[in-house]
Amino acid sequence: MSMQIVEIDINLPYEGRGKILKSILERAKGRVRDIHFFPPNAEGLSEVRLELLVSDAQRLIKELRKTIKNGKISFKVFSEA
Repeated sequence: MSMQIVEIDINLPYEGRGKILKSILERAKGRVRDIHFFPPNAEGLSEVRLELLVSDAQRLIKELRKTIKNGKISFKVFSEA
């Protein structure tokens, strides 16, 4: 199965960020290529941008949407690796 490079943008409450990110990184299992943390905005939402190397991007996004209840997820598939 081919691997894909996927960028995932997650906007989530700053207070719960650590718990959710821990869950995401456990699922990614060392396939993180890059990660950026942005400070919270006026509403208290923090943006996290992850670049991951995954085999099934759709499945990962589906799992993330179950995990992240109070946030928003968007993603882009960059290329086949």
